[in-house]
Amino acid sequence: MTDHYDARETRDPAQREAELFARLPEVLRRAMAAPAYAERLKGLDPATITSRAALARLPVLRKSELPALHKAAPPFGGFVAGAPGSFARLFTSPGPIFEPEGAQADAWRGARALFAAGFRPGDVVLNTFSYHLTPGGFIFDTSARALGCAVIPAGPGNTEQQFELIEAYRPIGYSGTPDFLKILLDAAASAKCDVSSIKRALVSGAAFPKSLQEEIKSRGIEAYQAFGTADLGMIAFETEARDGMVVNEDLILEIVRPGTGDSVAEGDVGEIVVTSLDPHHPWIRLALGDLTAALPGASPCGRTNMRIKGWMGRADQTTKVKGMFVRPEQIAEIGKRHPELGRLRLVVTRSGESDVMTLKAESAAASAAFQSELAATLRTVTKLGGNVELVGAGALPNDGKVISDERS
Repeated sequence: MTDHYDARETRDPAQREAELFARLPEVLRRAMAAPAYAERLKGLDPATITSRAALARLPVLRKSELPALHKAAPPFGGFVAGAPGSFARLFTSPGPIFEPEGAQADAWRGARALFAAGFRPGDVVLNTFSYHLTPGGFIFDTSARALGCAVIPAGPGNTEQQFELIEAYRPIGYSGTPDFLKILLDAAASAKCDVSSIKRALVSGAAFPKSLQEEIKSRGIEAYQAFGTADLGMIAFETEARDGMVVNEDLILEIVRPGTGDSVAEGDVGEIVVTSLDPHHPWIRLALGDLTAALPGASPCGRTNMRIKGWMGRADQTTKVKGMFVRPEQIAEIGKRHPELGRLRLVVTRSGESDVMTLKAESAAASAAFQSELAATLRTVTKLGGNVELVGAGALPNDGKVISDERS
């Protein structure tokens, strides 16, 4: 097939739904082999969970809970039946949250997202997601290789060395954040380096506003968006129809009222909850803290799975900055390391086409040295650089908000 990755993408929706829920009971049985799921689902007969209505009666597991759960029962909080050694790679994300990569081919289910973005076997792909400790680089690397592409494991930064690789290998594809793609293109123009071989891109991990989409397109690159997480891999992806994102195969995606497990009315904005049918590492009703809404009907591209509008904000205060999640727990950790501080608030904005974060801190010691010390703590805890603004006692609102995402 030339237009679709496989015939599963164009199945009758009722057939897909029936097949998903026919497989779900066995996935639930496998999940309940892990002690945390055994406790959460105690008394459940998996054979009775064969519909969305039945699935909706199961408890929601919030991603925001995972750092505490993983700390209490390392490394995976009791939600994984297999030992760490049974997996291919082992990662950590800020929180910390510990994530294993399955040993099977295309463990993150990303090959069909790359295919939808125009990548094909034999393509050379420049992958600029980080390969260090977090799974982002490997999600796109293993997905591209499952599709039959060759991968340049570039990671972010080191633009001069990346230009050498681009000129030598002439990659046709790019994977990474949209912000870094612009940085790469701008730097290449300034250095008069030829990066014109790059014709398509699959971007994720940061906002991709219309202005940046148009700029990337004007430079001859067709860029598509993907939505995924370090826990689940690829969840949904854009297609040539440019009409929302198509949900990936082997996932059951629900949209619920934030803070509950109850489905919203069709078309309403709600929180994404995902059940994965990966028998090696199933997730049962994992609430991601991300907002979206379902789109009616099938995609004009011919793919028949559920479509969503894409990322529409956060259902909780956890937010994504430069492709990395920043959590309220991390801001609290900064406060613990500097007990002389009052209230803290991390403000996230954009400057040009890049994310910027500023930590506002109530402090009586408004010295440049202390400001520099606090900036170092911010980087240590969040793994991201940011500005620090010291304010007087009582200057920040007493409203419980510790992360304010002010990006438009």
